[in-house]
Parts: sequence; structure tokens; C-alpha cells
Amino acid sequence: MARKPRHSSPLFATARSSAYIEPVNDRTPRMSDASIDIEAYLARIGHAGRRDASLETLRQLHLRHPQAIAFENLDPFLGRPVRLDLASLQDKIVAGGRGGYCFEHNLLFMHALQALGFTVSGLAGRVLWGQPEDAITARSHMLLRVDIGGRVYIADVGFGGLTLTAPLLLEPGIEQHTPHETFRIAETSDHFRLQANIGGDWRTLYRFDMQQAYEIDYAMSNHFLSTHPSSHFLSTIIAARALPDRRYALRGNRLSIHHVGGRTEQMHMTSAAELADTLESQLGIIIPDRAAFEARARQTNIVENHS
Repeated sequence: MARKPRHSSPLFATARSSAYIEPVNDRTPRMSDASIDIEAYLARIGHAGRRDASLETLRQLHLRHPQAIAFENLDPFLGRPVRLDLASLQDKIVAGGRGGYCFEHNLLFMHALQALGFTVSGLAGRVLWGQPEDAITARSHMLLRVDIGGRVYIADVGFGGLTLTAPLLLEPGIEQHTPHETFRIAETSDHFRLQANIGGDWRTLYRFDMQQAYEIDYAMSNHFLSTHPSSHFLSTIIAARALPDRRYALRGNRLSIHHVGGRTEQMHMTSAAELADTLESQLGIIIPDRAAFEARARQTNIVENHS
């Protein structure tokens, strides 16, 4: 008699199942063998609290990082290379006081967490913000998986104007409050979706699965996003920063100020100088070459050419 085939466990069962969320393999190579200057990083984000690999420490770091370090794309906008090695990240963001986009933020955060003893690995997501729910986009976003006490958390300090300000437990369906918005993780047949409650509506930021991503995966996406003519990071300014009582989100010449609780203000900059002033004063961004930035802002018609 022929034996009946054994049925394997579904790829995604429940968030508590170990069938698809296996512990991170400690033998997996890390992103880099270089070591982070953890004292300089903690000083950069203003953290003087706990340093143990606990959930409370993760929450503190996850809140302080996006408050201190802005999301910004000035390097690709100005035609400068975006380097992801740790030495470059430390020179630019920690020592240089700059910001960056998702790969820079989350790689730096990952190195810091590893230095503090956390078990952390990289994941990749497909951005769906502003896209139809059934769109298939590239795996062009980086997020992190952090294992603490047998539970899995998602960390992401680099998603622009909706960057998480707290880690989320990987448990689908529950509403999770953060210092800013309320989020939830929705589960489908083969992936998860990170969703934010915006004005009473659940809107998807991106989809992701638990396949580990490596430095080479991010390098490929980073190269496209920072150099390809079709990348929006080359043609406009995108910047954001989360403060305790508000979020700043800038795209082009429009600055939106989202206050915790729902009220939103908007400002429009009409000159390159005003745009540069706003980046420096409101978002705390150091512009590497202000004259080149203002010229590029006029060249791309973000502001009037006669400004």
C-alpha cells in the first residue's frame, strides 16, 4: 500500500507558531565585521539609560533614534553615493550629524543593537504606501527582526513620515499603540502587512515576510534607489523627523506637521533658501553643500527657478 504523503505545516499559521518563525541562527554571518562606536551612537541619540538586551531598552532606543536622526535623501538628490558600510554610516550619521534613508537608518540601528547583545537580523519589505493593496513592488525597504525572550519583534527606524517609534510584537491582528500612531500587523497566506491607523482608516505601509536579508540584498536595492533615473529619491526632497508631540514630513517644497492627536498643519516653501532653512531648523538636517542643494532644488523645479 502506498504511503500517504505527509502534509507540512502551513507557511504562516499563527504568530506563536515556530513553524515559520525559527530562532535566528547565531552562526549566520553578520552584516559587517567592523565594530560600532556604541558610546558615540548612544550619545548621538541622547540615550543614557539601560543597555541590557531587554524589551525596555529596545523601546527606549527605538524611540530616541528617529527623534534624533532625521530621514533624508540629500545624497542621492545631490548625486552623491550612498555607502552602507559601517565606517561610512558612522562618519555620516554619528560623527557628521546627518540623516539617511531606510538602509542607512536600519543598518546603523542593527549594528547598535548587536553591540548591546540583542539577537537581530535584517528583513526586506515591499512598499505599498500610496500603492494599490494588490501591487507587487520591489523588495526595496529594510526592517529588522529582534528576538527577545522567545518572542519576535519588528523594528524599523527608517520609514520616513511614518517611521515606527516603538518596536511591534509580531502578533497579527492586535492593535499596538506607539508614542505616535497605532499600528497593527495583518497576516495573509504568505506574508505580513504593516498597517497604521490614519484618521480612523487602516493604511498599509509595506508587506514583508520572515526571509532573512543580507548586505548584498540591501546593496542592490540601494544602488537602484540612489542612482537610477526613475528613482524618486533623485528627483525630489523627502525628509522626516519624529518629535515627542509631532511629526515633520517634507516632500518637495511642502512641509506637513502632524501633531499627536490628529491636527495637521502644512507649509509651502517658495524659494530654495527657505527650503534649506526649513530642513536645517525644523528637521535638524545638516545640508552637506547648501549652494549645490539650492541650485539642485531650482533645477528640479521643486521651487521657482528665479528664487
